[in-house]
Amino acid sequence: MTDNEHETKMARPRMAAGALFFDASDRLLLVEPSYKDYQDIPGGYVEQGESTREACVREVREELGIEPSIGRRLVVDWAPNPGEGDKVLYLFDGGRLHTDHCQRIVLQAEELRGYDFHSAELIPDLTIPRLSRRITAGIQARMTGLTAYLENGVSLET
Repeated sequence: MTDNEHETKMARPRMAAGALFFDASDRLLLVEPSYKDYQDIPGGYVEQGESTREACVREVREELGIEPSIGRRLVVDWAPNPGEGDKVLYLFDGGRLHTDHCQRIVLQAEELRGYDFHSAELIPDLTIPRLSRRITAGIQARMTGLTAYLENGVSLET
């Protein structure tokens, strides 16, 4: 196999990173993107030369205007997409947002219409199924201290 043939078969996934933030009642923060018909978590694509954690910190700062401490990686999810190609998506533990953080949130007006905290059982009604599964795996990983590996939002671990 030539270098060129090997290169065409090599995956070139896009990477994205987001954070799970909770309030004092352990409800999850979801944002309302203006360009999607479902709610999402704060986060976005990783830029060239940027680690996934750095991308998460940058995206939270850009979208919410705050810089809370971002904790450990909770989930890695391989998510193939016929239209956009393969993606590798990372979820980090944003921890509990205290009142002072919430009072300083300034939404990125071009992308976000709003945000709110929701109990975990409402997540499937507010977002798409694969994101709901990823969030649920992230909540569980946060409680167990483990990191979840998913493929298209589905755990392959027993």
